[in-house]
Amino acid sequence: MLKALIVDDEGPARKRLKKLLAPLEEDGRLKVSAEAGDGVEALEILATNHIDVLFLDVQMPELSGFDVLERVAEDDRPVVVFTTAYDEYAVKAFEANAVDYLLKPIDKNRLGQAVARAERLVKTPAERTVNDARFEHLLDWLEKEEDSSQPAESSGETIRQLSVPFRDRILVIPVERIFAAEVQDGITRLIVLDEKPGLPAKTSSYMVSYTLEQLESRLDPEQFMRVHRSAIVQLDRIREMISWFSGRYKLVLEGGHEIIASRERSKVLRARMSL
Repeated sequence: MLKALIVDDEGPARKRLKKLLAPLEEDGRLKVSAEAGDGVEALEILATNHIDVLFLDVQMPELSGFDVLERVAEDDRPVVVFTTAYDEYAVKAFEANAVDYLLKPIDKNRLGQAVARAERLVKTPAERTVNDARFEHLLDWLEKEEDSSQPAESSGETIRQLSVPFRDRILVIPVERIFAAEVQDGITRLIVLDEKPGLPAKTSSYMVSYTLEQLESRLDPEQFMRVHRSAIVQLDRIREMISWFSGRYKLVLEGGHEIIASRERSKVLRARMSL
């Protein structure tokens, strides 16, 4: 019996998929072991439970389905079936890499085919190896398609500080206090070191109106590096580089904030850090 995890930020979508899977549960072929409403919760479940098949929504806040996959080591990854509303870009990615997906609203017969395929992959190591390679190709394809441009050209003038709206005031933040800049769900956030007299230093997140490309063009390239299509880090704030799957690195910044570098940029980062 397959142990399944449903990940979708919409409760009705999770409920409908679980209802469609009910006949398979009654037949003893599958059991929905857990549900998650976002990518963070999904990663927590995957870290503490054995899951055979993952029904993974693509578009979710904070972490997309693709972001979730990038954070799961290949050896621990279940068989994945993406679920998505019609998205031409996502469908192109799945079809280009022969990765299984279900379009919402999910068709019962198509769902049955996906489960049968998952059963076959779980039971057949050789086919599973081929399938895992397809997911690696998918992640590489996404990197090339979404981040194929060269690093943004500098305007020639690097900034020394940024003005950030915060509640009823504007904060002026020196760039040396910026650990990282990330894009999540279309929103750019700065990860900043906050220091207050008498209190331990901590990191805070501030939403800004700049795009990552705009920030990259104004930040000193000797200090900052684009390590992912959705992240820039200050190199001096990296405290650990943990080998991740498929040649990637998980970066642990001062204060414990974590960012996973893409495969191609991990190679550049390794050279820049003289490893």
